[in-house]
Amino acid sequence: MQVDVIASVAEARGEDMPGRTVIVIDVLRATSNMVTGLAHGARGIIPVETVQQAKSLYQPGDLLGGERFCKKLAGFDLGNSPFEYMTEEIRDRQILMTTTNGTRAIQKSLKAHTLIACSLLNGRACAEAAANLGRDVILLCSGTQDVFSLEDGLCAGMVADELHRLTSGRVELNDFGLAMLSCYRENRGALREALLECSNGKRLTKLGFAEDIEYCSRTDLYSVVPVVRDGMLIDGSESLLRK
Repeated sequence: MQVDVIASVAEARGEDMPGRTVIVIDVLRATSNMVTGLAHGARGIIPVETVQQAKSLYQPGDLLGGERFCKKLAGFDLGNSPFEYMTEEIRDRQILMTTTNGTRAIQKSLKAHTLIACSLLNGRACAEAAANLGRDVILLCSGTQDVFSLEDGLCAGMVADELHRLTSGRVELNDFGLAMLSCYRENRGALREALLECSNGKRLTKLGFAEDIEYCSRTDLYSVVPVVRDGMLIDGSESLLRK
């Protein structure tokens, strides 16, 4: 199994996606929110690139969620804190989500055979789903403003480590993937500290979101596997995970 880790959405190429399982990662905080929302009963999440797209697709009963530069969008129901995605308000509701980096990375990956949203919260489940599919894998780190973000690389390393275990070592990593695997193994016992010390962690802490970082640093809290079906992220764990 070939596993390529891509450092940011700016480096992703649509022509590399067909026939592969693409796992999009935006630990702080888009994919963590997607996982959390589905785990707490959201019917589905539609990721879109722009605010206008979210508003144009809105139907009565939907929720609008998202951010720009870490701030909740005016007129939206939900911002970008995972704690907003674990309330009774979201149960059985469809969420239209737009974020600075994560939803853009998903949109860029729509040509994938299977497209999955991953965070530290569900890394093992995503790795198991990818192993079951048996296709070559792209781990796409969303990054921040087209620049690599350490927290996404650590999550990619975690998934690579799980794939290595699940396939009994039959994984071929690109050079950046090897670096991220080593980085994860070096930091796996102190992921909370690593996230608090990285650039996004420091920025979010200054904005009052330290609790979000601590939550997003937790590993394998959920077995949810958000997979894109007809433009919507739904929990695909029932069909993708071993029974």
